[in-house]
Amino acid sequence: MTRRADTGIALAAALVAVSLGSQPRVSAEVAAPPARPAALNFTLQKATGKPATLADYKGKVLLLDFWATWCTGCKQEIPWFMEFQTKYMTKGLTSLGVAMDEEGWPVVTPFLKQHPINYPIAVHDDAFDKMFPIMALPVTLLIDRHGRVADSHAGVVDKDAWEAEIQALLRER
Repeated sequence: MTRRADTGIALAAALVAVSLGSQPRVSAEVAAPPARPAALNFTLQKATGKPATLADYKGKVLLLDFWATWCTGCKQEIPWFMEFQTKYMTKGLTSLGVAMDEEGWPVVTPFLKQHPINYPIAVHDDAFDKMFPIMALPVTLLIDRHGRVADSHAGVVDKDAWEAEIQALLRER
């Protein structure tokens, strides 16, 4: 999957750089709160037909997962994210999956029927692609309770590292 980077958006450029050259990380290293950039606001339609915006998740730790039905690494991580959703939902974690399939809902809907996911799923659109020009999958952002990007990962990350990062963000207020 290829997307053109909009160089005017610092976060998007950082995501492109991360997705182009990073190897899977195994350590839990969230950025200190003062160093965290504000996450870009977005509006996407969820499978329920209702919109999802960044503001919907204020006060929660958001695991924002960019994935696709054809992505092997994504299929490896999604069960972890589902487990985290169940385990930490009452402590303030929420997840949102953004399907990056070019074909959109016609491909994603049958996939979700065969492989149910316990957190909301949305499908990318052109405006979203300009904000988040993902060059490779999987890519996942962890956004803190104040709407700041605490960490971003490209590629598959060790499950224990994910959980440690989530726990660290959930302890913050």
